[in-house]
Amino acid sequence: MKIAFAGKGGTGKTTLASMMVRLLAEDKRRVLAVDADPNSNLARSLGFPQAREIKPIVEMKGLIYERMGIKQDPKGSFYKLNPKIDDIPEKFVKKRSGVNLIVMGTVDAGGSGCVCPESTFLRELLKHLVLNHGEDIVMDMEAGIEHLGRSTAASMDCLLAVVEPTLASVETGMCVRKLAEDLKIKTLFIGNKVREGQDEDWLHEKLGSDSMVGIVSYYDAMRDIDRGGSIMDLAGDEKPLLQVKGIKEKLLSRS
Repeated sequence: MKIAFAGKGGTGKTTLASMMVRLLAEDKRRVLAVDADPNSNLARSLGFPQAREIKPIVEMKGLIYERMGIKQDPKGSFYKLNPKIDDIPEKFVKKRSGVNLIVMGTVDAGGSGCVCPESTFLRELLKHLVLNHGEDIVMDMEAGIEHLGRSTAASMDCLLAVVEPTLASVETGMCVRKLAEDLKIKTLFIGNKVREGQDEDWLHEKLGSDSMVGIVSYYDAMRDIDRGGSIMDLAGDEKPLLQVKGIKEKLLSRS
């Protein structure tokens, strides 16, 4: 299964992605967690030690420029479109509790759409991970999905857009779906931080019940996770984890 989580900042997509990774690992499935968010928090959420010390690959300029064939200032330089990538996962994947993790990061181009060595390198790395690794892949992405090229997108099972019961979050989710549809990626919504009753009804009305793969309730205990805890420390019978388990089973039945 190859899935990506995207959504507006603060919706809890990293938390839900971490839960999905944990649950797949508990099923004894081989799972690779890919952090492709510029604000990298997946390692922390999964309980990796010294998470903040893990350097995203996008910040390894020397490595990227070497592989791209750039010997001086990259501005205006020609570079390879097919850099050597196949040894990168083995060198930079971190392992813990049955989970493999690679922290890629992404290029902050200020919305301008970066066509640069770093962006090209990350796109080729992502394509390699998705097309060549025989394991489940769970990606944590920002709302933009620029690094999902067409060949990568064709191998994805689906994009999960995480939305809160707010208009701004729903609008971002709809934009994510439009971007994904342009790449022919199936998009499903997860409602997060949802209170029973009006919140759930409102999300179904705005997004359509057929587009919703599941709901994760608002839960006070999750604040401790958001404030620096680890998903790995969450009790197995906590309601949000059980709800994500239900989502996982639905996705596996469809893949």
